[in-house]
Amino acid sequence: MASHQFDLTRIGAGLVVAEARSAIEEAVRTGAAVITAPPGTGKTTFIPPLIANLLSTSGGNGGTVLLSQPRRVAVRAAARRIASLDGGSVGDAVGFTVRGERRVSDDTAIEVLTPGVLLRKLLADPELTGVGAVILDEVHERSLDGDLLFALVAEARALRDDLVVIAMSATLDAAQFAELLGSAPTVEIPSVLHPLTHSYAPYAAGRLDDRGVTRGYLEHLAQVAVTEQRALGCDALVFVPGAREVDETVRLIAERVAAGRGSVTVDVLPLHGRLASADQDRAVRGRSAGEPPRIVVSTSLAESSLTVPGVHLVIDSGLSREVRRDRARSMSGLVTVSASRASAEQRAGRAARLGPGHAVRVYSEADFARMPAAAAPEIASADLLDAALLLAVWGTPGGRGLALPTAPPATSMVEAESLLLALSLVSADGRPTLLGTRVAQLPVGVREARALLSGTQYFGDTHGVAEIVAAISDDHREPSADLGKLLTELRSGRAPGAQRWKREVQRLERIAREDAASARPSSGIPDAGEVLALSRPEWIAHRTGDHARTYLLASGTRAALPEGSGLLTAEWIAVREVQRAEGRIADGTGAVIRMAGALTAEAALEIGAGLLSRGRSARIVDGKVQVREERKLGAIMLSAQPVAARADDTAAAFVAHIRESGLGVLGWSDDALQLRGRLALLHREFGAPWPAVDDAALLTGLEDWLGPDLASVRPSAALDKISLTAALRRLLPWPAAARFDEFAPERLAVPSGSHVRIEYALPDASNQSPVVAVKLQELFGYAETPRLVEGRVPILFHLLSPARRPLAVTDDLASFWNGPYQEVRKEMRGKYPRHPWPEDPWTAVATARTKRAQARLDG
Repeated sequence: MASHQFDLTRIGAGLVVAEARSAIEEAVRTGAAVITAPPGTGKTTFIPPLIANLLSTSGGNGGTVLLSQPRRVAVRAAARRIASLDGGSVGDAVGFTVRGERRVSDDTAIEVLTPGVLLRKLLADPELTGVGAVILDEVHERSLDGDLLFALVAEARALRDDLVVIAMSATLDAAQFAELLGSAPTVEIPSVLHPLTHSYAPYAAGRLDDRGVTRGYLEHLAQVAVTEQRALGCDALVFVPGAREVDETVRLIAERVAAGRGSVTVDVLPLHGRLASADQDRAVRGRSAGEPPRIVVSTSLAESSLTVPGVHLVIDSGLSREVRRDRARSMSGLVTVSASRASAEQRAGRAARLGPGHAVRVYSEADFARMPAAAAPEIASADLLDAALLLAVWGTPGGRGLALPTAPPATSMVEAESLLLALSLVSADGRPTLLGTRVAQLPVGVREARALLSGTQYFGDTHGVAEIVAAISDDHREPSADLGKLLTELRSGRAPGAQRWKREVQRLERIAREDAASARPSSGIPDAGEVLALSRPEWIAHRTGDHARTYLLASGTRAALPEGSGLLTAEWIAVREVQRAEGRIADGTGAVIRMAGALTAEAALEIGAGLLSRGRSARIVDGKVQVREERKLGAIMLSAQPVAARADDTAAAFVAHIRESGLGVLGWSDDALQLRGRLALLHREFGAPWPAVDDAALLTGLEDWLGPDLASVRPSAALDKISLTAALRRLLPWPAAARFDEFAPERLAVPSGSHVRIEYALPDASNQSPVVAVKLQELFGYAETPRLVEGRVPILFHLLSPARRPLAVTDDLASFWNGPYQEVRKEMRGKYPRHPWPEDPWTAVATARTKRAQARLDG
């Protein structure tokens, strides 16, 4: 890399972040830093060239600065902005790399790239040879790739003690990220203070229905945008949740502008990730002198990682597209939900970045108050298949030992690792196979890359396979869910997004050709269903009955094809997309298939070979153990025949019976329920190693805690004879269990000398507080409410009358004595005159007795 000195005076002119230059330089010299700076302060523009200059001076490592931006449009915009301010061109001192496009040279000192590109760069070269610094921007977005990248870069510092790592964000838990970077220093940049006003314009009929954003709401949103922009005459930025809403809102706004403006024009521009790069750049380049005002309609990508210049008006739908996981059906997908309050504030702030601004929230103040404070990290609900393969190739299966900001859910990670094994991407010991290593390095999702490479090997037709993979890797739809029909429409150019699909075909074909040398000779036109099954064998599906619309997927999910689909004649199909749905469309399954391809039985068994299993299934029927030998493709039954029962089939039969009937078939004593509630409290407060004891967890782990008891029970015996208290104690984690009674005691010693039972809530109870029901007089002198679990959880007292009837409920005794107690005293003195009702409960003697009995005891 040729040495290049950036003109920091020119680049930093007018930027708030430039005023903190000395503090930033001091922090960077330690090797790692966390920088928080609100949108508009110029952190993305100024800090990369500042660090590049530091690296090129004496004592620096002289390497390239890598700047990670969460989206491709933000990558190009950041590179173009820095290069322009420095007086150069993109590809010289400042370059960028995104999927399918790379503009760098030997002179490049700053390379801007997406997290996905940088992750693959790390896999290929964990030491990041020739790199001097990595800047991770917009870390607060907590995308899955962003969290993984942070953890891998933090670990790369162990290999390179001269590697500088900077985490930057508009809003960030700086303390957490600084700790993960080895107690790195933090630098806080103040916000730009421009006046910002707010108003609300709710839509009475509601924003969402079962199908997503309503058309009526989009029409209302478009009218608000036109009216407000017309009143202020400035550039406007409209936030909607997804690309479809962007395109529809652009159309609705354009119609209203054309109808009401006459000769006055307004440019209405879309901005989302599926646009061609030229159209994205047009929306974010700013308005030149003499050009008409603009209304830019965007997804959340303009929220923090990307600046749309010249905006003084924001119109916010308050909606967001986020990943949600349906664990019951093993499905993850994008759903439209209310954005967080943090997101709403970020969006509104875009109006006041360069001067006074106004934000219109197209929802009510009550809606704003109900929004979650912040969005959950994507790792908590995403499909972890891609992440699991990357972590396996990195050498940290499951992320164990990595400095991840949030640990992946254990159940989701186990599921992902099992799927990797079924896809032949890892071996039984979790190590990546040759195919897995190759797939992880490709700029394509794991499922699509596996289908592309394996499909090319099988069919020998790189172009045909690339067409199919391109069709399933983007958001293309066909009403009948027939992938074959969709391909026909895309090839003809009639389907929406056909040009984008053709560009993706070309990119995928280039990738496939690298592996085509070892492919078998072409065996004809690739079969769409077979290529699709290669990407997701666990969603190979079998029709549940003759002429049925319902299919059982190998994963265990049931879903229905749309009525009239051309796939309804197929006994076997490969499913790409399933969407939650109710009513007739889902045929009672709760899910509808949105994309699939037909399969032959032979292809289903060949491609799904990793899911084939043989086993014994035992059931308790009329007090007897009945056993079948079964052959399955995942959850799909291929064959079953009765066989003689063995002695070891009894426990398995009981396990199947309990899982089918629920935990209610067991005999839960009060002591067992109490123990379960105590464990539930510690799991809720501490997490691991204290076990989850909700129904799902106990049913999943039946063999671990109940297995020894079930193995010794006769088929005709009653399950309620098993001691569940003893069984649950098998779940106590050692050595932590030594403090079990300290953290969650069975009883509470109260001032009267009594030891009162603490009632612990079960995991699914609406009120999770531990409860002590005790006579009010027994608590006299108790100034502070006792707390359990190392002071984390207050006891909820149910204060009782001498006749043990409820008087009050409180978890704040001090407040009760100072206030409500006097009202209770007034009412109870006449009703229970033989019992003490002192005016000063703080100093009174606590007792469960009458005044006379207590006096005799005292005398």
